[in-house]
Amino acid sequence: MILAMMSTAAALLVPVVRSAGSYRSPQAGEASPGTVQTPTGPLTPLDRDFVKRVRLAGLWELPAGRMALDKGGTPEVKTAGEHLIAGHTDLDRAVLEAAATLNLGVPEEPSDQQKAWLKQLDAAQGEEFDRLFANILRNAHGQVFAVVAQVRAGTQNSTVRDLATVTNSTVLDHITVLENTGLVNYGALSGPPGGSSSPSAKPVPAPGGTQR
Repeated sequence: MILAMMSTAAALLVPVVRSAGSYRSPQAGEASPGTVQTPTGPLTPLDRDFVKRVRLAGLWELPAGRMALDKGGTPEVKTAGEHLIAGHTDLDRAVLEAAATLNLGVPEEPSDQQKAWLKQLDAAQGEEFDRLFANILRNAHGQVFAVVAQVRAGTQNSTVRDLATVTNSTVLDHITVLENTGLVNYGALSGPPGGSSSPSAKPVPAPGGTQR
């Protein structure tokens, strides 16, 4: 979904959609090699997808964090931006090392959808930016959290396991600081991804409609 900011009033109805950094198991019929052997254990299609999407998450969440430092209207939003920058700087280093160990190519720029979200955040100002930042990023991290645990619990590859451990800690920290902004509408968050279907998008409420 590509969401455009037409006006401040229209933006109040813009949905927070499924995370750009959310993961899912490759579905039957998708072009993907099967499990391959590596020096650190078998590498499944889900393992490969996980590594690539951890890289993608950093490619758009780092710029989003910098926007929060520059445009955030509250100390809590700026703090969340600082945590995003610090966390994804370290995580990006870890995922590049993992990819090199696994001889796995990773993306070099955000997806078109991620670029659209960055454009949406870039166009917003003041309270509107704070609200969108907190809800888009919190929704993204909530989508990631459940699947990171799945990968961490099930992978037989020690490199992927180590990366999932670091990712889990980073995502939990980011969820916490985003919630500390006081702007997250919990009722509008998407649930964990299930199967091949995307969660239904829900509108972000206007400031003052925040659910705690």
